[in-house]
Amino acid sequence: MRQPLTILVYPVRQVEGQWEYLLLKRSPRRDGFWQGVSGAVETRESLAEAASRELQEETGFLPSRLEEIHYSYSFPVSDQWREAFSAGTEEIVEHVFVAFLGSKVQPVLSAEHEAGRWCRFDEALQLLLWEDNKEALKQVDAYLRHG
Repeated sequence: MRQPLTILVYPVRQVEGQWEYLLLKRSPRRDGFWQGVSGAVETRESLAEAASRELQEETGFLPSRLEEIHYSYSFPVSDQWREAFSAGTEEIVEHVFVAFLGSKVQPVLSAEHEAGRWCRFDEALQLLLWEDNKEALKQVDAYLRHG
C-alpha cells in the first residue's frame, strides 16, 4: 500500500540574475500535462529523501541544495489510484521543495516525461495545469525572493 504522501520539487537555476524553473511535460499515457518533479514518498523514507530520489529519477539531477519550503496542500485520491491506498484514504498530502542547480544544467528525462523546459516565473505559471501546482510555484517564488 502506498502512503497518502507525495512531494513536488521545483528545480531552479539562476541565469543572468533571474530564476528559471524546470517544468516537465508528462508523457501522453500519463495525461501530457506540465508540472514540476513529483512522486510518492516510499515507506521509511523521509520527505527530503523522497524529493532527492524523485529528482534524480526524473531528471538525473543531484542538486547543490534541496530545501523544503514548508508549504503543503492536499488533493483527493482519484478513482484510478484508489486501490493503491488503504481503505478509507480520501486525500493525499503533497509537500513542496526547491532544488538549486547550476546555470547550465539540462535534465536527462525519464520515460515518465516527453519534454522539459526551463521557464521564467510567468511562463511557468501559464504552463501549469493544476491550481495547486500554480500556488506551489508562487510559494517557491516567494521563498526565493524573501528566504
